[in-house]
Amino acid sequence: MTTTCVILDIGGVLEITPETGWVQRWEDRLELPMGTVTERMRDVWRAGSVGHISEHDVHWEVASRLGLDVHQLEAFMADLWTEYLGTPNAGLIAYVRALQGRCRLGILSNSFVGARERETALYHFDELVEQIVYSHEIGIEKPDPRAFEAACASLEVGPESCLFVDDVPANVEAARAAGMQAHLFEDNIGTITRIAAHLDAEPSTPARVPLG
Repeated sequence: MTTTCVILDIGGVLEITPETGWVQRWEDRLELPMGTVTERMRDVWRAGSVGHISEHDVHWEVASRLGLDVHQLEAFMADLWTEYLGTPNAGLIAYVRALQGRCRLGILSNSFVGARERETALYHFDELVEQIVYSHEIGIEKPDPRAFEAACASLEVGPESCLFVDDVPANVEAARAAGMQAHLFEDNIGTITRIAAHLDAEPSTPARVPLG
């Protein structure tokens, strides 16, 4: 199989993830000043994004720091995951699925403990691409260059053969600095056009020139 490679982000690219306002609704419900949830949970969210805390311990910390009972905790986490998972970007997913066998396919995502299980169940990304690299599993987030190295290593490809697609400019610039080609996702049309150009530029095997 070719070593030409496309690696995509999930949230904001393969998933459509608009802000739902769930945090402010919970602050209103709990009669907390705006920003309280983020301030109290900042270190927990950070730990969960790099796998330094289990999902069980996340639940314990949320309930303890925000004073939630069992039912409130369940509702709070459901709201968190509703925004996190968003809805599938069906058009782009269908296009990527059609690329199977034509190039190497991977995902590199800044994530949170529990993401793989939920995204697999909902969207079957494990059937869409060959490898998924989650920040909470490798302990490294984009734009750290080691995240891009891990994604390339998982697919056994060099960065120069990869096109990376993300909706965050800093991650796109970091991918370029790591030696990859990179595209800032803004819409499906532009992204599909860029991926197609990347694949069309794949060097063909040179014809053998007869000797003598």
